[in-house]
Amino acid sequence: MIGKILKTMRKNKKLNQKQLGSIIGVAQTTLSGYETGYSNPDFALIKKIADSCDYDIVFINRNTKEKIIAK
Repeated sequence: MIGKILKTMRKNKKLNQKQLGSIIGVAQTTLSGYETGYSNPDFALIKKIADSCDYDIVFINRNTKEKIIAK
């Protein structure tokens, strides 16, 4: 699931894997692995990708619907 989200963020920013990888400091093959679900990035890297693509990370409590935005 996270891979599809990362890919969508990257494509909406009109970056290819090599360009985004260069911005966030990972190899294109590593980014490809994240997008295909082969491996999962840690939260710090997800935040770096989101920041690079101009996205916020939002957490929603299932019970209370409270939102927390990681900026």
